[in-house]
Amino acid sequence: MKPMLDQGSLVAAIKRCTRVGDLKAIQAHMVRANLTQDTFLTSKLIESSAVTLSGHVAYAHRIFSCTHHPNIFMWNTIIRGYSISDSPITAIALYRDMFLCGISPNSYTFGFVLKACCKLLRLCEGQELHSQIVKVGLDFETPLVNGLIKLYAACGCMDYACVMFDEMPEPDSASWSTMVSGYAQNGQAVEALKLFREMQAENVSSDAFTLASVVGVCGDLGALDLGKWVHSYMDKEGVKIDVVLGTALVGMYSKCGSLDNALKVFQGMAERDVTAWSTMIAGYAIHGHGEKALQLFDAMKRSKTIPNCVTFTSVLSACSHSGLVEKGHQIFETMWTEYKITPQIKHYGCMVDLFCRAGMVGHAHKFIQTMPIEPNVVLWRTLLGACKTHGYKDLGEHISRKILKLDPSSPENYVLVSNVYASLGRWSSVCQVRSLMKDKAPKKQHGWSSIEINFMVHKFIMGDESHPEREKIYGMLHQMARKLKQVGHVTSTVDVLHDIDEEEKEYALGLHSERLAIAYGLLHTPNGSPIRIVKNLRVCRDCHEVIKLISEVYNREIIVRDRVRFHHFRERGCSCNDYW
Repeated sequence: MKPMLDQGSLVAAIKRCTRVGDLKAIQAHMVRANLTQDTFLTSKLIESSAVTLSGHVAYAHRIFSCTHHPNIFMWNTIIRGYSISDSPITAIALYRDMFLCGISPNSYTFGFVLKACCKLLRLCEGQELHSQIVKVGLDFETPLVNGLIKLYAACGCMDYACVMFDEMPEPDSASWSTMVSGYAQNGQAVEALKLFREMQAENVSSDAFTLASVVGVCGDLGALDLGKWVHSYMDKEGVKIDVVLGTALVGMYSKCGSLDNALKVFQGMAERDVTAWSTMIAGYAIHGHGEKALQLFDAMKRSKTIPNCVTFTSVLSACSHSGLVEKGHQIFETMWTEYKITPQIKHYGCMVDLFCRAGMVGHAHKFIQTMPIEPNVVLWRTLLGACKTHGYKDLGEHISRKILKLDPSSPENYVLVSNVYASLGRWSSVCQVRSLMKDKAPKKQHGWSSIEINFMVHKFIMGDESHPEREKIYGMLHQMARKLKQVGHVTSTVDVLHDIDEEEKEYALGLHSERLAIAYGLLHTPNGSPIRIVKNLRVCRDCHEVIKLISEVYNREIIVRDRVRFHHFRERGCSCNDYW
């Protein structure tokens, strides 16, 4: 018979365990030695199975349940184990059981339960925790405040997060990082960059997660200069560019219109996972470099990296933006035949877009009708836009009625349908649709364009008069208009929906947000340098033609990222070849 091990030997054995089977052997030894109620040993067993060896929290829970009087460490350990598991809801349930058993939580307990609430986006439970933290007087502890900030940010309550951050006497680097990341995750890009600048001014160090968030924000805003500065800051501080940061930089440079820099970062990455490959392919796609995207896709397969559904979305999008119909169809078929990936609605959407952009409206319609999954309103909207572009009037009317029935709450649907009727000159139908929009749909999203000058992002809306340099901007607009007329530009008013005379339509087009941003760029960038614009909506036909001419008249490359893709305007031409 083997001799029984003492407590110290068993603790050492538990620490050496790398498999749950080893822990079970030690537990069996404890049963034989009548040590199952040894609080210290049991707590170490629970800790090892719940936290150290991830994925075995259920086993830890069984040990915990057999303990007669678990102490606070055991409660915290099992709650912690569930908070990082696939079942964080159990952490919240255990927290409530802890109260019923008369055990008072401490700061560690609150921290672990906050993590579970954050993971589940449970705002109500998080607010209950907040009140209990205040009640027991722990609301001054920085780690707990950081946890609350993270919870409110994750649940979209940045106002609450901001109040908590502002009330902290001495926020640490985690506090700053959580706020910056929170703004970024909630789409508040300008606020994220502003706080990041304050963070730098206070000499607060940034971790990799914060830097990845800021890089992502720079990409969203098209703030190339600031993105380059952040990249140089990483180099200066010796930050390791791992696969996550490298992928974020590739995405940022792609979104900012600098594919050369994106490719340089991508090629310099020591490790590339499927996300990195997909991000670079997506960069080629939105710039209209379909052939390069396909070449990179082939290189990805040669590297033995298995593509996923995101990869196929990027590749099919590249085919769509470059008119590669046959190749796109072949790749779509290989999703299931070669990789056993069931196409999702976004992949079917890419195919519909591919056919529509190629003028194959009838083919796109048949494709939608024979899909094995229910088409959503986005697919019908894509087809309706193609009907308008290619003159399929009857089909367009039929789809218009279908779209308004499927999604009567979206203002975008009403605008698109009224656009179709306007192109047919049916102004009474336009008025009816507009009236329905006022009754049933929320206010339409405003179009805007932005430009980065000297690390500051300036945003403009149509007819914007709020900018402090309004007079100079409008003076440049008038100069642009004169020069355009001199080279023979005739305004295209087909995208102006209202039943007004041509002169009013021309005036309305002349104040589109992208023209205001370009005027500001001409005022504040050196002669011959590129002008980079970000627009949240699709650029209209007239602005597309106008920017071509501006690029020639002012000898500038003008790079515009709209909702659909990038447009590189040079010498009266565009990289999209009028195909967008």
